[in-house]
Amino acid sequence: MCIGIQEVIGMLRTNIELDEKLVKEGLKLTRKKTKKELVNHALQELVSRLKRKKILAVEGKVKWSGKLSDLRKSRT
Repeated sequence: MCIGIQEVIGMLRTNIELDEKLVKEGLKLTRKKTKKELVNHALQELVSRLKRKKILAVEGKVKWSGKLSDLRKSRT
């Protein structure tokens, strides 16, 4: 439950209720030192996973033309 939000130089301050058991387990597994670090890490992981999912949804729907050998030559 969000009680209040205040923007501070690109960061938001908010009060939320967290599952204490999940927080303890998350801190232990990630070795994060603070709840803030843990929540930011969790949000980064979620956003990253959803972006990858979105990219994978395009698989097979984009027509590619070109030669793989030409691409490989340009890397050397």
